[in-house]
Amino acid sequence: MSDKKCPACCGKKTERSEAERKKLMNRLKRIEGQVRGLQKMLENDAYCADILTQSAAVNAAINAFNKDLLARHLHTCVVRDIRAGDDSAVDELAELVKKLMK
Repeated sequence: MSDKKCPACCGKKTERSEAERKKLMNRLKRIEGQVRGLQKMLENDAYCADILTQSAAVNAAINAFNKDLLARHLHTCVVRDIRAGDDSAVDELAELVKKLMK
C-alpha cells in the first residue's frame, strides 16, 4: 500500500484485505465507466431523458458503494474504536451519516 496521504483524508487508515480492496476498486471503475458514458452521451447530443436515466443509474451505483463501505466501516473501524474506548467514533459516524444523507 502506498505511503502517500490523500489530501482529503484525516490521516487515519483502514486495513483492508486484497480481496476487499479489489472488490471496492472494481465497483469504482464501473462507476467511472458509467460517468464516461454520460460524458459521451452529452458530447453526442443524446436525448435529455436518456442522459438523466443514466445519471440516475450512476447515483444508484454511488449510493450502493456508500452503503457497502458504511456497513464495512461500522463493523470494523467503529467497533474497533469503541472497543478501544474511543467514543469519538460515534460523533464521527453521526457526522458521516449527515454527509451521506444530503
